[in-house]
Amino acid sequence: MTARILVVDDVQPNLKLLETRLSIEYFEVLTATNGLDAIAICETGGCDIVLLDVMMPGMDGFEVCRRLRTGSETAHLPIVLVTALDQPADRVRGLEAGADDFLTKPVDEVALIARVRSLARLKFTIDELRSRARHSAAAGMVEAVETLEPDASDRGRLLLVDDQRSSIERIVKALSPHHDVILNRTPSEALAMACEENVDLMIISLGLGAFDGLRLCSQARSHEPTRNLPILLIADRDDRQKVVRGLELGVNDYLSRPIERNELLARVRTNIRQKRYADRLRQIVQQSMEMALYDPLTGLNNRRSFEHRLPAMIETARRRGAPLAMMILDIDYFKHVNDSHGHDAGDQVLKGFAARLQEIVRGGDLLCRLGGEEFVVVMPGVDAAHSAQIAERARRTVEHKEFLIGGAGGSVSITVSIGLAEWRGECDSVELYRRADRALYVSKSAGRNRVTEDAA
Repeated sequence: MTARILVVDDVQPNLKLLETRLSIEYFEVLTATNGLDAIAICETGGCDIVLLDVMMPGMDGFEVCRRLRTGSETAHLPIVLVTALDQPADRVRGLEAGADDFLTKPVDEVALIARVRSLARLKFTIDELRSRARHSAAAGMVEAVETLEPDASDRGRLLLVDDQRSSIERIVKALSPHHDVILNRTPSEALAMACEENVDLMIISLGLGAFDGLRLCSQARSHEPTRNLPILLIADRDDRQKVVRGLELGVNDYLSRPIERNELLARVRTNIRQKRYADRLRQIVQQSMEMALYDPLTGLNNRRSFEHRLPAMIETARRRGAPLAMMILDIDYFKHVNDSHGHDAGDQVLKGFAARLQEIVRGGDLLCRLGGEEFVVVMPGVDAAHSAQIAERARRTVEHKEFLIGGAGGSVSITVSIGLAEWRGECDSVELYRRADRALYVSKSAGRNRVTEDAA
């Protein structure tokens, strides 16, 4: 996986060294020698990842990082601080400024490439989600992506997988005042727990006595419920190759022993913030998909869903040699309800009508609101005689019980006209709908409040 990497350093030899290392791995490399130029490049969307030197004249790397995190277009840009500073307090300061990771000079080439590739995966995932959410927001279906704020303020649920007593005590002591820590010493049980429970982060020790921690990471990435769950590795200092391998497997972050409390808290907070932001984006995308396929008033499938699913249902009936019937329903004189009682009352009638249809249709039937006061039911496995019985039952159910409107116990009576058609032979979805609609027209022309079967 390639990416556009912005390297920011005021020292030319350092700049050229990183540029060469990254270019060899086929990354596209951009360079800047000061913070203002770096911010300008980032704000125009010119890069995917920033490798940012800390010690620069004028605006240092910490300040650049903070400014990038305040911009709507750069708030989620992966940032790695590159510095000669190697004290835990320096790493914490960088993480609190919004950095995703720290690389210490002289930069380890293997760790550099592994970290860049890991962050590139994260960036491309977020970009794809943001793009889909933006399209939905532009259509007025969901909130604007720019209004979303990354949030890690609430307590997180952390799953710790470790079997070293001293390590467990240190991690739990540091995290428990701020998060709910669930401990599990058995990897197989931990994976099942992560799949079944709402967990914000898995913390996995590479020092598990009887199990390979990387194997657990790999298994987590292969299961759908944990595919996007952040993983933080706890490693010994001589576990460098394992850490690199973990990043290649999809691990999000790592921390080396001895564990420094503030750095642990900062890394946990960063991973939770990223997860919750990605989760919210996925929720927006899912919401937009539902809005595209479901009627917001009644909660039924809409016309788009009907047109998408009907051909597949007909093909299934054809393959199985099974019957299939369609019923189109139109509420009689619905305009009179709106004119006499108001559109709010009309909406209540539509919702009540949809609810009654849901009581009649079977689980495998397709019930849709086509628009206005027109509804359709597609009934697989149902022949003409059976569909006529169902349609008549629907007509009587609507006619014999009034619909409540308003908040003062008001009600209104309505009736419904229904057209039926049974799928036959080579009839396609357009023809089936046309025949059912023709039968509906006959019902309405003949006085309404009746069921008509298409005879063609």
